[in-house]
Amino acid sequence: MSNSNNEGKILKNSVGVSLATLASRFLGLLRVRLEALTLGGGTIASIWFLTLMIPNLLRRLLGEGALGTALTPIIAETERAESISQARKHLAQIFAMLGALLALIVVIVSLAAWFWGRHGILYGYGIMQSDRVIGTCQLLPLIMPYAFFICLTGVIGAVLNYSGIFVRPALTALFFNLCMILGLCAGVFFHLPPQSLLTLLALLTPAAGAIQFLLMLWLLFSCGRFPIFDRETFKSFAVTGRLIKLATPGLIGYGVLQLSFLIDRTLALYLNDQAVPALTYVDRIIDLPIGLFAVSLGSVLMAAMTHAAAEKDWDAMRRQLNFSLRHVWFVGAPMAAGVIFFHVEILRVLCLGGRYTQADLDATRLVAIFYGMGIPFFCTLKVLLPAFYSRQDMKRPFYVSLAAISLNIILNLILMFPLKQGGLALATVIASITNNTVLLFLLHRDGFPLEKSTILSCCRSGAIAFASGAAVWFIMPFIRCRFSASFGNDCLLLLICAIAFAITFFVLAILCRTPELKEFFNILRRKKKNSD
Repeated sequence: MSNSNNEGKILKNSVGVSLATLASRFLGLLRVRLEALTLGGGTIASIWFLTLMIPNLLRRLLGEGALGTALTPIIAETERAESISQARKHLAQIFAMLGALLALIVVIVSLAAWFWGRHGILYGYGIMQSDRVIGTCQLLPLIMPYAFFICLTGVIGAVLNYSGIFVRPALTALFFNLCMILGLCAGVFFHLPPQSLLTLLALLTPAAGAIQFLLMLWLLFSCGRFPIFDRETFKSFAVTGRLIKLATPGLIGYGVLQLSFLIDRTLALYLNDQAVPALTYVDRIIDLPIGLFAVSLGSVLMAAMTHAAAEKDWDAMRRQLNFSLRHVWFVGAPMAAGVIFFHVEILRVLCLGGRYTQADLDATRLVAIFYGMGIPFFCTLKVLLPAFYSRQDMKRPFYVSLAAISLNIILNLILMFPLKQGGLALATVIASITNNTVLLFLLHRDGFPLEKSTILSCCRSGAIAFASGAAVWFIMPFIRCRFSASFGNDCLLLLICAIAFAITFFVLAILCRTPELKEFFNILRRKKKNSD
């Protein structure tokens, strides 16, 4: 009974974080709509997306990614072996080290970008002299302070998650999207030229990061985990050295998906003006299922597995892993089918209009199909890595990730010219599937095998999702011909697609007696009883 309760608690906490994240993701979709209308799908959009990509990569590596993940077992072990007070001193030492490192990175990147933004036309050649690269370098010094705030915010989030606080940290992400939406609306209202709008957005970005950072510090203080800065804290830097040793391999292991996206966008510079926006807009769409459930589940799972690993309860870890894989596929598979079959309807609603043209949309179609295929595998990675990192095993995922990134680069160079930006997306998906396969093999060897029921459940979820999507897609031409082209009709058509797809999926899931559906509704019933 306790086993099912523990697994139910993982799902319950994940649902809570997902609901908190849902508000931020919906604001993010509104932001995508405004970005498409005001920035379009060409050079201006490329400059903005390339500029934002660098601090976001640092956030996913040094904040919520490898560093935050490596910190969790260290804090857990310190609290267990010594005291919460000592853990707070270790946290202060880590904050000081990370803050200094981030400040140095911000200064170096900003100075390099400033120099190239002023003199790149003189010293550069080829693509390095393009408006996309020069414009990105001119904006980077304004936006880089965001990396400082958001990386520290991510580390605080890891500590709060270990302390059992999941929902409130997820809600702080609302402020970034709110700031961006206000900036984009101001651009529309005051008819700002593109360069002035980009400058406004670049200034608002670190302001949003600072608000998130201050809110997270308050949450850290309220739960009694605020760092203790005193002389004794900095007498020894052993914990900092240990964190670096644990986190360094994980920088690539945990950030393999983000590094793959970075490689895609860098190579996309050599294709056309539409390539970077095409990859980024679809990335924002697929980020909804990944951020909505997989990241939430991964955060909760990391905390649960860390507690299990500290107790050496390997049976609990096996159950948690299989349970999480079943549910991540149950959510990820229909999301993938939705993007594959209905990407045109989604892109018309989210992007088409203003500076974003039909030609920009057509340039995005292959990217949507291939990235859509990868959604379950992108999600699975968030569940597999905690099984390694909770046991402080950072090196093997690091080597696997290096191999996956190398494969991604090779496939990119092979596929990018015949398939353009679609080839870059396909290469990323193949590399992600390879990465997942090798990690599963290593876990099997470690005594954490996939149960037959888990494999059957994942296959069943994929088959139900594909059958549901194909059935609705087959009847869509008969429905589409009844609607004229307008934004309102596009929204109505997408709503009809979503409702029909959801009903078909849930009916098939009920007929197939999927256990995930029953487990999910059990969680909702428990929450309702608790509220009553």
